[in-house]
Amino acid sequence: MGQSSYSNAKACAVALTISYLILAASAGSFYDDVDITFGGERAKILNGGQDLSLSLDQYSGSGFQSKHEYLFGRFDMQLKLVPGNSAGTVTTFYLSSQGAGHDEIDFEFLGNSTGNPYTIHTNVYTQGTGNKEQQFHLWFDPTAAFHTYTIVWNTQRIIFLIDNIPVRVFNNHDASGVPFPKSQPMRVYASLWNADDWATQGGRVKADWTKAPFTASYRKFNANAKRVGPNSKSTSSESDNQAWSTQGLDAAGRNRIRWVQNKHMIYNYCNDRKRFTNGLPTECKNSRFL
Repeated sequence: MGQSSYSNAKACAVALTISYLILAASAGSFYDDVDITFGGERAKILNGGQDLSLSLDQYSGSGFQSKHEYLFGRFDMQLKLVPGNSAGTVTTFYLSSQGAGHDEIDFEFLGNSTGNPYTIHTNVYTQGTGNKEQQFHLWFDPTAAFHTYTIVWNTQRIIFLIDNIPVRVFNNHDASGVPFPKSQPMRVYASLWNADDWATQGGRVKADWTKAPFTASYRKFNANAKRVGPNSKSTSSESDNQAWSTQGLDAAGRNRIRWVQNKHMIYNYCNDRKRFTNGLPTECKNSRFL
């Protein structure tokens, strides 16, 4: 490794350590922040509210949602995914509103057979319509340790980050006729469920129920966001000045996202001309990184 590469890597490691310390200081308790939505005892809040595990067996998965709704913010969650043979399973962390014309911002983690990589599936829905998928393989083992997954949602853009490294930006092109989620409050959701009809290698590899229960672990949920609803106020402190509200990508961020998308992206709807036979979507004609 060259001196420049080593220095950059060292600086990145320091920055990530600082970001983890900030998350550790600000994250609350799952008892206070979320409600279990399905799965009964398959969803367990542990260690005094600091950890939460979701399990899946042949009868049911499990999930939870935030107690509050938000209209823009930064949402962080640390996850450790199902280890071993996770084929057919989908672990999620996402934002969503309710109703037929709902908005949604997705992180989905598609399991695989032992030794094969997870697929990180991202999508953005506006007014009930998605079809904006980008998929990635990770540069680390997401089952060996916790990693931080982040959604930044402001009026200008949506940024997906992994360990504070941007992997995707969806810009607001509302002025060009591209719908952007900007008016419907969303809750934070997470779940672990069976999708072996499509999740792994197009549904060719099914879940091995002899390995059940499958378990994914969550911790350090933090919503630095504009809370909406009765008796609500922003969860951002005055000291951070709601930095997420104007967050974009600086030069280092643009370099990082180019690296991720050049080396680790496995599908981009903006390149799928066979799918969009009448021309690529409007937002695909603009820079992904600005």
